[in-house]
Amino acid sequence: MAKNGQWQLSAEAAELYERYVARHILGPWAPLLVDIADVGVGERVLDVACGTGVVARAAAERVGSAGRVIGVDLNSGMIAVARSLPTPVGASIEWVERSALDLRLQDATMDVVLCQQGLQFFSDQALAMREMRRVLARGGRLALSVWNGVGLYNSAVGDALTRFVSDAAALQFCASRRVPAKEQLQRLATEAGFSAVDVRVSRINVHLPRLDKFTLDHLSATPLAPLIAATEPAAREKIGAGVMKELQRYADGEGVTYPEETHVLTARVS
Repeated sequence: MAKNGQWQLSAEAAELYERYVARHILGPWAPLLVDIADVGVGERVLDVACGTGVVARAAAERVGSAGRVIGVDLNSGMIAVARSLPTPVGASIEWVERSALDLRLQDATMDVVLCQQGLQFFSDQALAMREMRRVLARGGRLALSVWNGVGLYNSAVGDALTRFVSDAAALQFCASRRVPAKEQLQRLATEAGFSAVDVRVSRINVHLPRLDKFTLDHLSATPLAPLIAATEPAAREKIGAGVMKELQRYADGEGVTYPEETHVLTARVS
């Protein structure tokens, strides 16, 4: 999942990542990516940068017991959490701790490759894209997503970190939103040998619980966790309160529901 040590997570942080990030921020997008890839019964699916496995589990339900799903992530904590979670009804899932730059899978053995919010973390995005192309069989499909901008919530958290912690903390938190632009995504896929390359914006509404608490819970699931834990309690309270105030216009009585956008790239192997 990580480009370098900046976004490697401890085992404890990986568990919190599943509880807060995967469940609330990434989880709502997982069925959409599986839908866009048109994953079907009996297919072989690879989830690259699988994290704690929210996309892989959605794919396993779609392919059923006749299919095969592999989840790959460089972070050992993520893989450990993925293995600990209940397996959905459908295909069994093989969890592998491995780099997206060296998948070590045989050529042309997958029908679908999925990658949700992982490409921005890879140190060599072109190589990662070539690896995804290499493992796909003829007629295979790629569905890959990266954020379309920093987003309302992340911008609010970044602003609060700047005010109450440091510019460096805000920069690190927002690192996951520094992503390739549409034209770069198209070029990476085309140069990797994909055909029928298409990049579109997908939009959904994301619900988060009360932000004064959720924001701090979320930060505990990032590499910023030690820094935030060492911050004065009054400053921590101001971070959560500041984010909640910033997004007050999206309040829905139990938290906030706000619009979010992601770029989704689809491509095929001819």
